[in-house]
Amino acid sequence: MEPELLVQRADGVALLTMNRPEQLNALGGDMLSLLLDTLREIATDAEIGCVVLTGAGRGFCAGGDMKARATGQRPPPATPEAGADHLRARMEASRLLHEMPKPTIAMLNGVAAGAGMALALACDLRIAGESARMTTAFAKMGFSGDFGGHWFLSRLVGPARARELYFTSEVLDSARLEALGLANRVVPDAALLEETMALARRLGAGPRVAWRYMKRSMKAAEEGSLADALDAEAIGMMRCRETEDHQEALRAFAEKRPPVFSGR
Repeated sequence: MEPELLVQRADGVALLTMNRPEQLNALGGDMLSLLLDTLREIATDAEIGCVVLTGAGRGFCAGGDMKARATGQRPPPATPEAGADHLRARMEASRLLHEMPKPTIAMLNGVAAGAGMALALACDLRIAGESARMTTAFAKMGFSGDFGGHWFLSRLVGPARARELYFTSEVLDSARLEALGLANRVVPDAALLEETMALARRLGAGPRVAWRYMKRSMKAAEEGSLADALDAEAIGMMRCRETEDHQEALRAFAEKRPPVFSGR
């Protein structure tokens, strides 16, 4: 029996495939625990420069496992407080995808709903196949929403549009995803893997220390004032200035050739 999370490492890229295709990769079984453990490991793996998250089969991730909940396979928590603590720990997957010091890409091969949509939005970039779909979905189940979707969606499309998408659970096709800026690019389904992995390999071979400080500066810009962003940028630039990658870039510029980064 295959594991519920498939992990492939090559060319500085970690490809993580959620592997419950019969359930559209709903977050049940052991899959989310495996994803959390793997993200924690990869976040500090110096050999990995980029992470790609996708789903097996015809879906990215359908969100929570409603079938397991409806059939009683997942009993309710003893108290709401205990349930909230458990859920908060599981939602670390979104924080890790968003904050780890290397680029993360969601490869959208089908539906991303509810928490699955939030996981996709947590990534730095989203490459969508033409058959990709997204929906918040929570209102249809009488839920308010989790995995950071409110935070990510508000920043990507603005608070008014985010409210609309949460209240209506509208299903967004790939054209709408691109128009709203929720997909960085849309490609034919047959080209999705090739296009995504080409970008991932390019980032994986890039200046990894610079990626780290870029993400810190982005976080400061998202959460703080202009002064916070300027401070983060100043620190990042001075740290990057001392790296081997910057020295290699200077040599490559003088020699009129592409740089070969080492991640140091």
